[in-house]
Order: sequence, then structure tokens, then C-alpha cells
Amino acid sequence: MASKKKHQNIYASAAARLAEYEAKQGQNEVAKARRSRDNRLALIVSAGAVVLAAILQLSYFGFGPGHVASSPTPSANASAAPAPSVAESRTWNGTMKINGESLSVSLDGKKAPQAVANFITLAKSGFYNDVSCHRLTTAGIFVLQCGDPKGDGTGGPGYSFGPIENAPADNVYKTGVLAMARQGGNAASMGSQFFIVYKDSPIPADAVGGYTVFGEITKGLDSLQPIIKAGVADGGSDGKPKVETKLGAISLK
Repeated sequence: MASKKKHQNIYASAAARLAEYEAKQGQNEVAKARRSRDNRLALIVSAGAVVLAAILQLSYFGFGPGHVASSPTPSANASAAPAPSVAESRTWNGTMKINGESLSVSLDGKKAPQAVANFITLAKSGFYNDVSCHRLTTAGIFVLQCGDPKGDGTGGPGYSFGPIENAPADNVYKTGVLAMARQGGNAASMGSQFFIVYKDSPIPADAVGGYTVFGEITKGLDSLQPIIKAGVADGGSDGKPKVETKLGAISLK
């Protein structure tokens, strides 16, 4: 009897260990499935964030920065644009006022002669005085758009020009950059509109290329913070600044 009981205990112990092992295996399988599910969810969320960022970029820059629309046909009026020689293939320094605050600027007349010639000519003629900065973006792409006399993204100086000059090869527009706005898919649609990059922004090129970088803010960029922090008027991330924003005098030499 003792021997039989002993065998029974051995069998019972083995059965208990087997049951315990199988239970643990079941728990491991459940944990493994949960980890796999969590990993898939993380990947989906991550991919969704990337897609959202791309959509934000494309929805804004698919029309060109600032949605430069209904510009005059470049072939009909490109000759009205200032000659690149006006830029004198040199660096121009000066100041630009926005809401009364003075920002120091530097323009690269060697790398972007056509855009710099255009900006210098418009600035010296007083074209930009009291013209609004009509667009602010605060998600994915961080720019303040200025230079449209109509204030709605469709205005210009009465002519348009190209080509694209000095666009960054990596499509990253650094903090402080001054770049020309244009229509999406149209390299010869630049006019008076430009944008100020207040935080590094990856901006994808389209079929015709990137966006002309013609200068930079070298001092005073922080003075735009009240405008940026106030955000967009309608509470979104792309639209008219809540704080009314206007250009003032621009002095270059």
C-alpha cells in the first residue's frame, strides 16, 4: 500500500507539474500575443503620425507656401521683374520691421540674384510698407508668410518670375531663413510673397523643385514670439495670425 501510495503521489506530482507548465505556457502565449498586439498598435500610431505630418506639409505646400494663386502668366510679364544684376552678386545687410520690431536681415545676392534683386527693388520702392503678414503655420511646418498687398495669399507686384534658386538639397529650411513663396508646380510664379521660417521645417520639394532661399534673419527673430504664441485667428494651425501683423520699413545696403 505504501508503495502504491508513493506511486500515486509521484503521478499526482507529475500531473500537477504538467498542469502548472501548461498554465505557464498559456500565460506566455497570452503575454506574447499582447506584446505583438501592442507592437502593432505602436507601429500603426507611429505610421499615422508620419502620415499626418506629410499631409500637413503637402496640404500647405501643395499650393506653394502661402497659396500664391491666380498669378499673372510668367511668360507674359517675366520681363517686368528686376534684372538679377541689381543684386550685384553680393551680400546685402539691413533691417526689416514687423509690428514695429526691428529684425536684422542678410540677403545672398550671389546664390539667389533674381530673388534678391526683386526684394531689394520692392523694398526700396516702399512696396512692402504696411503690407500684412497674412499667414501663420504652427504644426509640422513653422513659417510666417508676408508680402501680399491683397492680404489673402493671391496678390503680388503685377509680375512673376523664376527660376528657383538656392533651394536646400535636403528640403530642410532652417530657423531664420527667408524664402520666396510660389505656386505648387510652377517654378516661375514668384512675386512679392515670402516666408520667414521661425523653426526648422522640412518642406518637401514638388515636381519643379524646392523654394528659393534668398536670405536670413540674423537678429531679432525672437520678436516674432508674441505673434507665434498667439497662434492662428480661427484656432487652427494654418491661417491668418490672431495678432494683426504688418511689415514696416525695410532698409538694405
